Amino acid sequence: MNSRSFTAGAFALMTLLPLAGPVGSAHAQQSNNYNTAAAGPRIDGFNVDEVRRLVPGAELNFNIYGSPGGTATLRINGAQRNLTLSEVEPGQYAGTYTISSRDRITANSGVTGNLRVGNQVASTVLSESLVVGVGRHTPNQAPGPLPQISRFEVRASPDLGGGSELPFTLYGTPGGKADISIAGSSGRFFLPEVRSGEYSGTYTVRRSDRIASNSAVKANLQIGQRITTATLGKPLMLASAPPPVPREPRYCSSCGVVEAVNLIEVKGDGNYLGTIGGGVVGALLGSQVGNGNGRTAAEIAGALGGAYAGREVQKNTQKTAHYEVVVRLQNGGTQTVSFAGEPGFRIGEKVRITDGTLARDQ
Repeated sequence: MNSRSFTAGAFALMTLLPLAGPVGSAHAQQSNNYNTAAAGPRIDGFNVDEVRRLVPGAELNFNIYGSPGGTATLRINGAQRNLTLSEVEPGQYAGTYTISSRDRITANSGVTGNLRVGNQVASTVLSESLVVGVGRHTPNQAPGPLPQISRFEVRASPDLGGGSELPFTLYGTPGGKADISIAGSSGRFFLPEVRSGEYSGTYTVRRSDRIASNSAVKANLQIGQRITTATLGKPLMLASAPPPVPREPRYCSSCGVVEAVNLIEVKGDGNYLGTIGGGVVGALLGSQVGNGNGRTAAEIAGALGGAYAGREVQKNTQKTAHYEVVVRLQNGGTQTVSFAGEPGFRIGEKVRITDGTLARDQ
């Protein structure tokens, strides 16, 4: 079953009548005294899920929206019994009337809804037809000037999902009854006269609604048997921000991408201390080998080999290591920046070189 919601703060006062009074008479009209808004219960909206055929067994689903904590009933012209609605949510009353073979209900049968809170009753008449495609009940226009609508507007919402609010305001002839209908939702929503000639109310989107930003919204302003209609000329949803303008890629001659991070080891220079020390050790070792001239040769060879080995040992002892970061610049060239320790850059990072210093490019 389709349903719709109306905010508890926006309402249209109805003439207060006992529930037992006759239906379909003048008591089912909204009160126009906007200075008595707190005097009694209110009915914010009244709708039916239209059916294709009014045959025995067909179900008519009704919703009344208004003051919470009340008792809602309705009377259908041609029906054999009244219908009591249940309060399914605070201020929302729902019920189903199943047509029997004894009922004489037609597409244009009047339906009067009553909402009692305490000993006071608000009453209104359904403005829709009971059958799909028949449309709104409109009285014959009485002679005389039509009411005027000078402005009809909405405060657009960021989205139109369930729970979103759409505040409407209509300005026109004072002392009338105003209601609106929104394509994508069912029923009509009443706009109470909050000040002379100003009719205002907020519609809360239901999850079952299918309202779009460009959904047609029509307003009716009725005084007696004369009605004027206006169509909203504004979207219901705020326009989304325009997409950002793409920026031109900037050129930076000192910017690039890390292409490689290399560890470089450099051996130290072997000085005379390493050479002499190695030669002495080699000579001593050579003196222990051979006799006579052979011993002398061994000492000389040991001294030379020891000198070379000493120099190499000293080189290894004094070797150093550093890092080189190779940057591929935007202009296609490369530049290398040295670091004494781990540079902290990774291959593929965007970097900038400023006065020989490498930094990440934000």
